[in-house]
Amino acid sequence: MTGTEVGPLSVEVIPFALSFRRPYRTATGSLERRESVILRLRDENGLTGLGEGVPMALRGGDGLARVVSELEAWADDPGLIPTTPPARCAVSMAVADLVAKREEIPLWQYLDPATSPRTLKCNATITSGGVADVVDQCETWAADGFEVFKLKAGPDEALELAVAVRSALGPEAKIRIDANGTWGESAPDLLRELEPIGLELVEEPVTGLAGLAALSRITDIPLVADESVNDREEAADAFLERACAAATVKLSKIGGLDAGLGGHLPTYLSSALDGPVGIAAAAHVAQTLDPSLPWSGMAHGLATERLFVEPLSATGPLTTLNELDPPTEGFGLGVELDEKVLLGCRL
Repeated sequence: MTGTEVGPLSVEVIPFALSFRRPYRTATGSLERRESVILRLRDENGLTGLGEGVPMALRGGDGLARVVSELEAWADDPGLIPTTPPARCAVSMAVADLVAKREEIPLWQYLDPATSPRTLKCNATITSGGVADVVDQCETWAADGFEVFKLKAGPDEALELAVAVRSALGPEAKIRIDANGTWGESAPDLLRELEPIGLELVEEPVTGLAGLAALSRITDIPLVADESVNDREEAADAFLERACAAATVKLSKIGGLDAGLGGHLPTYLSSALDGPVGIAAAAHVAQTLDPSLPWSGMAHGLATERLFVEPLSATGPLTTLNELDPPTEGFGLGVELDEKVLLGCRL
C-alpha cells in the first residue's frame, strides 16, 4: 500500500533510540541502544496510523539515515516506493493501522477476517556472554515463566553454553541456538555434538540455502533460516532445496506484513528489537499464521521490550512474561505511545 490509497495525510517521520538494560550481544556484534524510526500518519479526521522500521544494523543492512531519508521522500511523494525493507515495513504498517482504524477493526481482522485471535507463547531472548552469565539470564527469564530459551552463540561457545543451560534448566526446557550464520566449516561437527542435548532448533548455523540444505541432510536438529530467507522467492527456493524446517520472520527484514512468505514453508515471528509499534504489529500478524506449523506450540521471539530501559508504550509493555496477546484496546494496532518518553528518545 501507499499513502495515495488512504487519502490526504500529514506525515511525521520520527527517528529514535531505545537504551538496552545491558549491552545486546550476538555472535556478530554488540549494541548499546537500538535505533529505529516511527512513521506517523494523520488523516483529515484526526485518525492516526503508526508504523515502525528497524534498521538491521548487525546484519550489514542500511542504516538509520537511509531509512529516514526514504521515509521523508515517501512523505513528499507517496508514489515513491521505498527500497529499503525497514522503510517499506514502516509504510505498510502505518497504512494498515490507519485503514483498520477507519474500518473500526483490530489489525489482525483487517489482515485476515477469517482468523481467530489467540495468545502467543514467546521465547526468552538471551544475549551472548560467558557461561555463568548466560545461565543466570536463563534462570531469570525462567522465573518469569519462560519455557523456551534462545541462545546467541558462535561456534566456539555453542556446545558449552547448551550443555550448561540444559544442566541448569532441566530436560523440559526448550533450547534454541541462533548462530547468525557464523558456524562455517565447524557446523557439521558441532551439530553432531549438539544432537544429544535435545535442542528445539538451530537458527541460521550458516548463511545461504545451499549450505543450510547440506546441513539439514546430516542432522536431526531442525534448522531454521533467518538471514537466508527474506522474501517469497527465497522462501520458495528454501522449500525446493529442503534447506530448513521453517523461517523466522522479522517484519523490518521482509519489508512488510506478509509473514507467510507465500506459504512456501512454515514461518514464525521474531523481533528485530522493535519498539512497541513493531512488536504490536508482529503480534497481530502472527495471528494470521497456522498455529500448528512448524509444530504446535511454537514460541515467537517477541518478548524483547523488557530488554529496554525506556517505557515507550503509554499502556506498558505488551509482554513482561512468556505470553503475548494482540492489543485489545481500540482498533488497528491498538498501541499508544508515551509522547514524553518518545520526546526523550528522539534523535
